[in-house]
Amino acid sequence: MNFCEKDFIEQIRKKLSSRQRKVIEHPPFSHAAVLVPLFQKDGDCHLLFTKRSEEVKYHKGEISFPGGVVDEEDRELINTALREAHEEIGLKEGDVQIIGLLDDIVTITEFIVTPIVGFFPYPYLFKISEGEIAELIEVPLAFLLSEDCFGEREILRGGRNEVVYSYQYGKHIIWGATARILKQFLDLISSSRSA
Repeated sequence: MNFCEKDFIEQIRKKLSSRQRKVIEHPPFSHAAVLVPLFQKDGDCHLLFTKRSEEVKYHKGEISFPGGVVDEEDRELINTALREAHEEIGLKEGDVQIIGLLDDIVTITEFIVTPIVGFFPYPYLFKISEGEIAELIEVPLAFLLSEDCFGEREILRGGRNEVVYSYQYGKHIIWGATARILKQFLDLISSSRSA
C-alpha cells in the first residue's frame, strides 16, 4: 500500500479513533499542542518538521513539529495546533484535514503536549515566521520507518533511568519530545501496515 493514499490515511484515522488515547492531567503544567503534518510529495508520504530559531524561549535550534501553548481563545487542542501552525509556517486551518490525536506526552520543560495528526496539500505556499522558525525540513515517511535512522539510549534523569529516542536525517537530529511523538506515530503506522 502506498503511503498517503486515501486508504492509508483512513486506516490511520480508524486506528486513532478506535483506541483509548492517553490523556495527561497535571494541573501545574501548561497544555500545548503540536501538528504532526503529513503531505504527499513525488508520490511518497512525508512529514514536515520545523527547525526552531535561536530567538525562541524554549528548545532553541531544535527540530520540532509546528505547535505551541494553548491560548484562552482556543476552543480545543486542535485549534491550538492549527493556530500555531498558521502563525509559524503559514499553514491555513482550512487546508488541514485532521486525522486524529496521539497520546499526550510531558516535556522536560513541564508542558503537557497533545500531538494532532493532520494532512495538507502539497506543494504549499508556506509563510515562515522568521523569529520562530529557522528552516522547514521535509522527511519521507519511508526513511523514518527504516531502522537505520533510529537510535535509543538510556540516560539518568531526576534519579531514574529514562530511554531517549533519536532519528537522524542527513545533518538533522530529531530528539527529545519530538522523537517521542514521532516514535509513537511510526509505531502506530507500523501496526496499521501489518494489520
